[in-house]
Amino acid sequence: MHFQIDPYLLDDLLNSEHPSDFQNYKDYAIFILRLPFINKERVDVMSYAFLIHGGKVYRYDRKRRDFEELGDFAALHSYLDVRVDKILAKLSRLHTKIAKMEDMLYEQSYRGDFATDWIACKKELALIERLMSHATIALSRFYRHYKNSLEELAFKDLAEHVERSFDFAKSAIEKLDNLYSFYRAKMDEKMNKIMFILTIISAIFLPLTLITGYFGMNTGGLPFTDDPHGTLKVTVALVFFEVPFVLWIYRLLKKS
Repeated sequence: MHFQIDPYLLDDLLNSEHPSDFQNYKDYAIFILRLPFINKERVDVMSYAFLIHGGKVYRYDRKRRDFEELGDFAALHSYLDVRVDKILAKLSRLHTKIAKMEDMLYEQSYRGDFATDWIACKKELALIERLMSHATIALSRFYRHYKNSLEELAFKDLAEHVERSFDFAKSAIEKLDNLYSFYRAKMDEKMNKIMFILTIISAIFLPLTLITGYFGMNTGGLPFTDDPHGTLKVTVALVFFEVPFVLWIYRLLKKS
């Protein structure tokens, strides 16, 4: 099926990376929707291109580089409604997954790698949000232009579903970001505790290291060098020297 179309528009129709758009011309209109495509549990991208002429809708087949008749506006609604419903269902599953991640994180019973799960969810949600934001604008322009020719309730419902998909994706991203902030705070707290413990251990062994280093010097005239009980005496001295220091650190920890 052939139409006299501007060559630049044909390039847009052939380009599967072209963002969602609606353009009206004298005898026809071009409607492009680039939407998330739910392939099992993966989120891919699918671009749908339509030509509207004389109250009929024609879908552009990029493989054959030709148009095929889809039907009237009711057929277009049915074609898009099924795909948008799948997007909403995927968003619902993502919201459920995020809720489970949140519960496990708060209960400190997280199984698996939180960072990996977070990145996977964020990647899918960011893609859906970006695509649905463009689709919302294109569908709104399409609706305003053909308002008198459409079944108003059906296309209002479709537009509401597209906008809801965008809002759901946006709210899920915000929830994910808040969850990551909590995760980072917990990790920083854990790291601070580890560093604090290491600092305390270093502080405890610092005077011991100083004393053993002093008596380990290969120089003459060191105390207890010729004393057969010199090692025992130094050990006892170390213990007596260290006990007040440990007690002082303990009191500091108790106050904090």
